[in-house]
Amino acid sequence: MARHKHQDTFPPTSIDQELLKNLRAIVGAKHLSTTPEDRLCYSYDGTGQEFLPDAVIFPGSTEEVSRIMALANQVGLPVVPRGAGSGMTGGSLAVQGGLILAMSRFNKIIEIDRENQIGVVEPGVITGEFQDRVQAEGLFYPPDPASRQFCSIGGNVAECAGGPRAVKYGVTRDYVLGLEAVLPSGAVVKTGVRTAKGVAGYDLTRLLVGSEGTLAVITRITLKLLALPTATTTFQLIFDDLHQAVTLVSRLLNRMTPATLEYLDHTVLNLVKSDLPGPLPAGATAMLIIELDGDPESVALQSRNLKSFVQGHEGLSAIHEAATPAEAETLWAARRAISPATFRLKPHKISEDVVVPRNRIPQLVATTEALADRFGLTILTFGHAGDGNIHVNIMLDRNDPVEQGKAHEARGLLFEAVIALGGTITGEHGVGITKADFLDNEIDRSTMALMRAIKHTFDPNNILNPGKIFPVGDRSVR
Repeated sequence: MARHKHQDTFPPTSIDQELLKNLRAIVGAKHLSTTPEDRLCYSYDGTGQEFLPDAVIFPGSTEEVSRIMALANQVGLPVVPRGAGSGMTGGSLAVQGGLILAMSRFNKIIEIDRENQIGVVEPGVITGEFQDRVQAEGLFYPPDPASRQFCSIGGNVAECAGGPRAVKYGVTRDYVLGLEAVLPSGAVVKTGVRTAKGVAGYDLTRLLVGSEGTLAVITRITLKLLALPTATTTFQLIFDDLHQAVTLVSRLLNRMTPATLEYLDHTVLNLVKSDLPGPLPAGATAMLIIELDGDPESVALQSRNLKSFVQGHEGLSAIHEAATPAEAETLWAARRAISPATFRLKPHKISEDVVVPRNRIPQLVATTEALADRFGLTILTFGHAGDGNIHVNIMLDRNDPVEQGKAHEARGLLFEAVIALGGTITGEHGVGITKADFLDNEIDRSTMALMRAIKHTFDPNNILNPGKIFPVGDRSVR
């Protein structure tokens, strides 16, 4: 179905009444909707783009998902799994119409096994709520996307989400031990283990993590947990030289492994300076946020080492350690507020999450500044410098066709530069629809063919989240 923009009338569903009757028989009448209001509510995600689905269905069990998929596969109905809808690349948009499979009823924390440090959850569980639950048990689930208070773990698994702690603890795939999932045919599969080791057969768990809902519908997730660190401390390093700030990153990581190492450029600092726990020094052009964790003794030692190492570093104008947990949380709240705050600059943005080797971050930042100057655009950078994952926001007004053209040209040149630097066009947001046309710039033809074959093996009728990941014009996955 074509993209929908707000209007007084909505096109009617194209799903025939007999099929709707069969879907209602699976989930119950109250869990299937074709009303304009519900279809509109499930037509958009974090990209701001809208594609109106034909219906929204809310399954409540793996059996129901299985029956829905079998029926959809039989009639060729597109099905789009959806978590909280917070994705940034269009992965949960119904670009070909069809059925939104809303997983919000899968919201149970099934088990927290303290002795074996394992959690079992349904995909609709909110990430932050799960973190709070396991923390109450003295355990720790590290993946921490900025949207953790409203994004779902199922969505995190589908996109292989990361967050600030990835520099030390890794990303979502590093914590997924096993999955229960429903194939497009309706078959239910179980992958992985509950143990620390397990190499029986192919690693289908890793294949499904990050597959963006194109291979299977995840219905249960087994997660590895860690012991909760007993101490943390947070530092702000403020610089009057942007280049020196990003140059410090790789040098610092050769000395220690902080829990987080975040970077904010001068435009970002100006946006959130009123939210920071204290005033910025005059001339501040960049900030690093560094969190150290562990037991009290190791955190104290790391803190001394950090202060000693950065002392006298060129361009460093101030270093401040949060005096209380509340002050640290104020700093992190400002960090999480960056993305919405950017809309004070322009009504729209192109939000990218490119990754380069850490020692290439200075070249990446220089590239973004050169592109901003060349096209007369505001382009800001921030994010997870500790693992080279920098968020590049190109601000624009889409109602200005000249500005939109410049922004999209700048984006293409950004991707070219990232690949030339040995990086990747996406670190944690996935490909979806917004990056699909650039994927073959990074992935060679033979590898792309293998990926297409995997998609076809799982989903020969291409009903599950069609139109995602693969470049437009790739007829082998249509």
